[in-house]
Amino acid sequence: MEAGDRDRGAAMREGDPRPGRGRLVAQPAVCFVVIAGVFVYTNTSTISGKENLLANSDLIDGSLKHLFLTIIAAVLVILISVPLGVALTRGPMRRYSGAVMAVAGFGQAAPAVGLVVLGALIFGIGSVPFIGALTVYGILPVVANVVAGLDGVDPELTEAGRGMGMSSFGVLRAVELPIAVPVMLTGVRTALVLMCGTAAFGGLVGAGGLGTYLTTGIKLGENSLLVVGALMIAMLALLLDWVARVFEVVFTPKGL
Repeated sequence: MEAGDRDRGAAMREGDPRPGRGRLVAQPAVCFVVIAGVFVYTNTSTISGKENLLANSDLIDGSLKHLFLTIIAAVLVILISVPLGVALTRGPMRRYSGAVMAVAGFGQAAPAVGLVVLGALIFGIGSVPFIGALTVYGILPVVANVVAGLDGVDPELTEAGRGMGMSSFGVLRAVELPIAVPVMLTGVRTALVLMCGTAAFGGLVGAGGLGTYLTTGIKLGENSLLVVGALMIAMLALLLDWVARVFEVVFTPKGL
């Protein structure tokens, strides 16, 4: 067996989560083919004479709004979760990490629609309250993975860094974070996919996005609207998953 075959076999036995090049190419290709098919369908179909319900311009606007809601929430999640996760592995805050991880596990199991509706009842409808609800929902898996990634760093490596005269922040920046990056990015990827799917509830609370196709389809009993909305949401989620996987490959230090 050649060295390359042995390496691939070892990676498969160890459950290497990093995707192969074939998947990195096939996943977006399939998504774009399906999206193109949806646009061909909407360009040639009408609903009971109401052409505007399947207008391509509306579908593009809905997709962009859906991505806007998801990406803004994702940026907020990262800005909040990474410092919080780091704090939970340092000093007196470490004692609360177990409780936070338990809450994170419970929160991930809770239905997203409950959080969205509760946020709408408290803060009102619209994009801003909905982005807030998405952010709260996405924080949980990212914080859990930041804590898990930093706790998984070999203590001997951090001690070696301190022995070289590095400060605590220097050890965090140069040793702990680079090693924890793969686990942290897995949490971000999970949150992105969850938030993209959850953004479908935006149609219920006046936030817009592709969820509008689902709510309108249910109200009118039009399956074509439901299929178009569901397919587009699924394809956007897979594209975001692909982008996050590419970031994992790029930013994972060599040798990890």
